[in-house]
Amino acid sequence: MPSRTRAAALVRAGAVRVDGTVATRPALPVSSATEVTLDAPDRSYVSRAAYKLAGALDALEVGASHGRPAPPVVAGARCLDVGASTGGFTQVLLERGAAGVIALDVGHGQLDSTLRGDPRVHVIEGCNARELQPEALPYAPTVVVADLSFISLRLVLPALVRAAPRADLLLMVKPQFEVGRERLGRDGVVRTAAAHESAVLDVVTTAVECGLRLVAVAASSLPGPSGNREFFCWFQRSAARGTASVQEAVRAAVADAAGRTAYYPADADAHPEAHGGNE
Repeated sequence: MPSRTRAAALVRAGAVRVDGTVATRPALPVSSATEVTLDAPDRSYVSRAAYKLAGALDALEVGASHGRPAPPVVAGARCLDVGASTGGFTQVLLERGAAGVIALDVGHGQLDSTLRGDPRVHVIEGCNARELQPEALPYAPTVVVADLSFISLRLVLPALVRAAPRADLLLMVKPQFEVGRERLGRDGVVRTAAAHESAVLDVVTTAVECGLRLVAVAASSLPGPSGNREFFCWFQRSAARGTASVQEAVRAAVADAAGRTAYYPADADAHPEAHGGNE
């Protein structure tokens, strides 16, 4: 394993087994006689964020296998990665067959060189997602993913909907950037389930106001670098309004410590007004 960070990320992603049992924490003591196995080869992702998106997509695949809505179609899709940074999300999308990815970030020079040189990747740097205009994009994305820091998703959602009006949006909610400072610990970590739930529901409320519906929500299988819990919300365009079942799904995701299960509002199987995908 090239680094302790990558090894720990694989453990938290549920990819490491100790004597046949999935390891739940990186600090688990083992002896020289212990059998340690890796369920899947290390993909050498450019960032640990990649494991988060991969885990969320896997959770949605599991949900689909149990009769829930099919997850966003990445294979063959033209995608938008908002807050691309070094490109972990972009890498996962390409790995899963995306025809192209727009890697958008407010910063400069962060995208990994292997992705920057990939002809399927269109790089847009120095762009504040809050100010994103459709004409700034080379095509209308059908799948949008986002991993943003130091800005609330609530401020960015209107621009994302304008830029990709028929897309599936799989967005990572970071409560530390959604709640007020008074709900942050001294270390910048959001610690209460009530605050986590409130942060996700606030984002869902804004999404509904933008004409979206929550299809599913899942806790990230990995925490943020400081230990903050994070959550993925899958939205589609729809005329449907939010229901009480949305709160139930969010509460279940917040209570899920493992973060490998997607939770669906009771009306998640209802057909939205317009469905994102490859059209």
